[in-house]
Amino acid sequence: MHRSPLVPELSVRDLQHSRRFYVDGIGFTVAYARSAPDFLYLDLNGAQLMIEEDHDDGWMTGSDAAARGIGMNLQIEVSDIERSVAGLTSLRVQAFRPLTTVTYETVDGPLTQREYLAQDPDGYLIRLIQRQ
Repeated sequence: MHRSPLVPELSVRDLQHSRRFYVDGIGFTVAYARSAPDFLYLDLNGAQLMIEEDHDDGWMTGSDAAARGIGMNLQIEVSDIERSVAGLTSLRVQAFRPLTTVTYETVDGPLTQREYLAQDPDGYLIRLIQRQ
């Protein structure tokens, strides 16, 4: 398996709940898993995430009372955004921002993409995109 040079690791309260969101909802596959602590390495066409259930020796640097990842969103490019939105909807995930088409100015000119934003079970903001 090719490993991306940047792989965010998210601390989560309930690994199985997060697994449903990312695997059953968005469409990631589990590249590998381990226990003690519970951990998944996820892949979706080269977009990779690590998720690890909270434990005493984890990476938490503060209180876990609020939503995690405030002020950050993880943009993940998907090949079929409609399928991912349908998967999340079937899990009763509420959109933070519904599916829309947006255009951003870039150094190479305008970039148009469809995007859908939702929070995962721990409050991390996930922005799914499909380029036009």
